[in-house]
Amino acid sequence: MKTILVTCAIIHFGDKILAVQRSETMKLPLKWEFAGGKIEIGETEIECIKREIFEELNIKIEVKKRLTPVTHQYPNFKVNLIPFIAEYVSGELKLREHFDFVIVTKEELVNLDWAEADLPILKEFIEL
Repeated sequence: MKTILVTCAIIHFGDKILAVQRSETMKLPLKWEFAGGKIEIGETEIECIKREIFEELNIKIEVKKRLTPVTHQYPNFKVNLIPFIAEYVSGELKLREHFDFVIVTKEELVNLDWAEADLPILKEFIEL
């Protein structure tokens, strides 16, 4: 089974954090996640996360720190998720692929129904 290399970003809007909800047509429909996407050939992890965030959310970010990557086996695919902590820089947030978003406190993030691969990332982030 092929492993998909994906970056994601925990994006700070001041003292709050952005989480996005997958659309009904995506794999893992309506699960919450940290936004991001697949690394393209010849692209660095940082280039990927900046591009994906702009493509999906219409915003620019500044990457601050890389967290521990997570490999997770779903029934039909395997994902290697590479998380970054980032800060919002500019742009008007517009959902281009996702169903919904929230900007909440770190403590409120735990109340969302997360995609399984994002759970270890959420745990590491909360414990920072």
